Amino acid sequence: MTESSETTTTTTETPAAGPADLSSNPVYQAGLAIEVKQDCATCHKVDTKIIGPSYREIANKYAPAADTTINRIAGKIISGGTGVWGPDVMTPHPNLSEADAKALVNYILLLKNN
Repeated sequence: MTESSETTTTTTETPAAGPADLSSNPVYQAGLAIEVKQDCATCHKVDTKIIGPSYREIANKYAPAADTTINRIAGKIISGGTGVWGPDVMTPHPNLSEADAKALVNYILLLKNN
């Protein structure tokens, strides 16, 4: 007589789509609050390219970023432009303060894949 044994294995996968829960991070909260007041979602989503690149694509390209890079990206948010991500035009946001633009950049950079 032969005995058989069944083994059940359970695996838990961690999503590869990004960082852990950032909702309590003050940099994330500040940037998200600004993002929802602006028209950012018209052209950008966290994981999906709409007109411009996804936030995650931006973060994966630039994070971690030196202050000079953060200043340059914040400047592009304010002044707009084209050419970095293809022919699509980044709409200027001249009424956005430099501090708010930098807060948006820091929020986006948090979304880098781990």
